[in-house]
Amino acid sequence: MTSSTPGPSQLSCGEWAVLGLLAEQPRHGFAVARLMAPDGEVGRVWALPKPLVYRALSTLQDRHLVTPAGEEPGERGPHRTLHVATAEGVEALRAWLASPVDHLREVRSLFMLKLALLARGGADAAALLAAQRERLGPLVAALEARVDSAEAFDRTLLLWRLESARAALRFIDGLTATAPVAAAPRGA
Repeated sequence: MTSSTPGPSQLSCGEWAVLGLLAEQPRHGFAVARLMAPDGEVGRVWALPKPLVYRALSTLQDRHLVTPAGEEPGERGPHRTLHVATAEGVEALRAWLASPVDHLREVRSLFMLKLALLARGGADAAALLAAQRERLGPLVAALEARVDSAEAFDRTLLLWRLESARAALRFIDGLTATAPVAAAPRGA
């Protein structure tokens, strides 16, 4: 990767989702787009329109995170190019999946996407859950310390953020308490 090529840390959420699906097994863009449609397995959490799936494939290939892995006949048209994550792509994905989200607003989207991809791969989410809990704990404490002295709409906003952060912690604690043993990865 050249110094002018952005690294994996600069991927969009949609690009991470596409990379996660290609790390599972080789797929063509249409299959990825189906999984990422609003009613698709991953699209329920993070939907991505078909043109953006193909743009993500191009970006990931330019960054050497995915590579073509052959072709298969199209159902009603030309052959479809299969893509698969490279070793560098898999390594970057693992690091991304292990890192907690930075902002409370990302719990509903980005954190859930990480949990979905980990579950699809049969990976244990315990480390991510623990890291996310550790990241949210200080936020709850800081909000609790500020809420009583806040006034007007600032108090309303702080209360909303506090309740949202507490709910996220309860969610994580509930998952941690009831987490099943990781399933075998797909295709195993």
